[in-house]
Amino acid sequence: MGRVRSVEAMDAKDAQWIEADGRLRREFAFANFSEAFAFMTRVAMLAEQHTHHPEWSNVYGRVVIELTTHDDGNIVTDNDRNMAAAIDALL
Repeated sequence: MGRVRSVEAMDAKDAQWIEADGRLRREFAFANFSEAFAFMTRVAMLAEQHTHHPEWSNVYGRVVIELTTHDDGNIVTDNDRNMAAAIDALL
């Protein structure tokens, strides 16, 4: 596993985003599947606006999102940090 560090460029409220192995990763917990799916739908619309699409998974009320910039060699860039901040703003 690669080096892990918190993302300094983000506010304290965003401290749940973790940078590791060339990705930003965060887990979100919701009360049920419907709430998780509604969140994923909002993130999908946001991803289209930003033309930056996450890798993600969903199990019941849990959503895991990973962001990386494939065009720059699968590293974390400002594009990923901006998308993470935009996702946080949905909450």
